[in-house]
Amino acid sequence: MKIAIVNDMPMAVEALRRALAFEPAHQVVWVASNGAEAVERCAELTPDLILMDLIMPVMDGVEATRRIMAETPCAIVIVTVDREQNVHRVFEAMGHGALDVVDTPAIGAGNPKDAAAPLLRKILNIGWLIGQRDSRVRPTPAPLREASQRQGLVAIGSSAGGPAALEVLLKALPQDFPAAIVLVQHVDQVFAAGMAQWLSSSSGLQVRLARDGEPPQSGAVLLAGTNHHIRLLKNGTLAYTAEPVNEIYRPSIDVFFESVASYWNGDAVGVLLTGMGRDGAQGLKLMRQRGFLTIAQDQRSCAVYGMPKAAAAIDAAKEIRPLDTIAPRLTEVFTQ
Repeated sequence: MKIAIVNDMPMAVEALRRALAFEPAHQVVWVASNGAEAVERCAELTPDLILMDLIMPVMDGVEATRRIMAETPCAIVIVTVDREQNVHRVFEAMGHGALDVVDTPAIGAGNPKDAAAPLLRKILNIGWLIGQRDSRVRPTPAPLREASQRQGLVAIGSSAGGPAALEVLLKALPQDFPAAIVLVQHVDQVFAAGMAQWLSSSSGLQVRLARDGEPPQSGAVLLAGTNHHIRLLKNGTLAYTAEPVNEIYRPSIDVFFESVASYWNGDAVGVLLTGMGRDGAQGLKLMRQRGFLTIAQDQRSCAVYGMPKAAAAIDAAKEIRPLDTIAPRLTEVFTQ
């Protein structure tokens, strides 16, 4: 994979070079010391992946991500040493299209290969997202839908650009929105709690991490909060699970949507927002086949038109809508 490094700290650049050296297939094609330089270099030679720092002179990583995704889009992973202090910047960058976040590998602390492992794992995941993924149709159990369960459910999946899209969508929902909401966003569990807090403060709704064994409930917006998949069980509760292990990106939107198609007994709407790759498209199609309303974000309002495009290509979305019309549509559906 052709990789670019954007960082103004020579020690951080060296740490990233050493980590990448453990995988011979990775090639560092250029290094930039600030965001403005990265925008220029990316226009000259667009890499497969950029490892982007957040805090830099001239232009920071948030603005550089915005510019690159608008002008010469490619996969971007935020690499930082101060993730807790930069949570809001992390979500801003992800809102502009960054795919994920990882700590800068440490130099001189323990086994260097172990220190490089988290970064290399992220890069492996990105490789699957930007390459060809298995698009087979996975079998699911027959649905068990009963009229006795009246509660509604909104199942939302998002990836690159997702935090900003979720903020817009949730902010537009009424405080007394009557349906349960479960969010599956591609984000490392280290940042999940911070994202829930950020969405709560920005949207005005109660957003928290989903707990193992609890059912979706009206009045709470639940966010998948671990690096395991989240799924709905036959008894109507949520559970975290390592299976299926063949799903590279975790948590998988497909896994959750498929479980909703199989086991949710009330009304439901599936919503697939901005993101790179195909995750969620097949699950959304299964929800549509079970009679649920399915919505995909339109190309114009997406930061990265990947997952919704994949859903549209297989006729998984009954409706394709601009982001700012999705919340009103959900309100219409569940307040009739």
